[in-house]
Amino acid sequence: MTPRAQLSRPPLERMLRIHEELRRGTLINCTKLVQALEVSRKTVVRDIAFMRDRLDLPIEYDQGIQAYRYTHPVNSFPTVHVTEGELMALLVAQRALEQYRGTPFHRQLEIAFGKLAGGLRDKISFSPADELRAVSFKNMGLGRTDLAVFNALSGAVLRQEEVTFNYRKPGDTKPATRRVRPYHMANRENLWYLVGFDVEREALRTFAVTRIAAVGPTKETFTRPADFSPEKFFANALGVMGGEGNHRVVIRFDPGAAERVREREWHESQEMVELPAGRLELRLKLGSLTEIEHWILGWGAAAEVIAPKELRERIRHTAAGITARYRK
Repeated sequence: MTPRAQLSRPPLERMLRIHEELRRGTLINCTKLVQALEVSRKTVVRDIAFMRDRLDLPIEYDQGIQAYRYTHPVNSFPTVHVTEGELMALLVAQRALEQYRGTPFHRQLEIAFGKLAGGLRDKISFSPADELRAVSFKNMGLGRTDLAVFNALSGAVLRQEEVTFNYRKPGDTKPATRRVRPYHMANRENLWYLVGFDVEREALRTFAVTRIAAVGPTKETFTRPADFSPEKFFANALGVMGGEGNHRVVIRFDPGAAERVREREWHESQEMVELPAGRLELRLKLGSLTEIEHWILGWGAAAEVIAPKELRERIRHTAAGITARYRK
């Protein structure tokens, strides 16, 4: 397979491009489409034949102008019929775009969704203004993202360029300068994070984008390690914070809380063991105990740490501090 073939657009994307050109009345022929789509002449001919014969689009080749054209106006590109379930999935996807608001991705995804919805209008009754009321999302604690910072970091990730920035760790009063090779941007628990190699510390680190300021480019480029993957990096984290530890966490829940715990997927490693009287035991394998400690405290007296001993002691110490504070 040639490099050009490997990088060619998917068939649907190519046909959508051809449709848009024809709809606008652009004079296009095989030669121009081969250059624009970066595919072979055979592929262009096959795409046009599919659009004409299988999708019933009114395409013809006009010898007078030596170009393809629509014989009559076509408002939207025909797509497959969708079920109610598929429509609901589309609506949910549109609502999920809200987590990208304030980033460059939001506008791009909105445009893509609009194209999908536009192609469906001839096949189903679809009115976004009305249908979108069928689903809703409520995200608490959405992170505030500085668009300039986000643009600089996401661009550096794509170009594989080292950057410097000021970073203030929680509890610090002043930021410190970091030099980082940015590998990946992740949205986790409604906050954006940068995963990158800290040059001075010679280790991978996770940085909350909300705590980053004054991003500056450097003249250094890098090659992202072939064995890096966000799934692998976050595999032993409950949310964001991974670690080098190997903690087997066991938590027991009272019946009321157990019902809510059963309803959700908390971690890839989770095991749920049913106990008498409606109680539940949740078992996890994590690299750090910091996040799980905060999570357990959110369940109050309905959750009890069984293991490890270190985590049980930390919860006991925190609980004692809470009690002392409220006695004052």
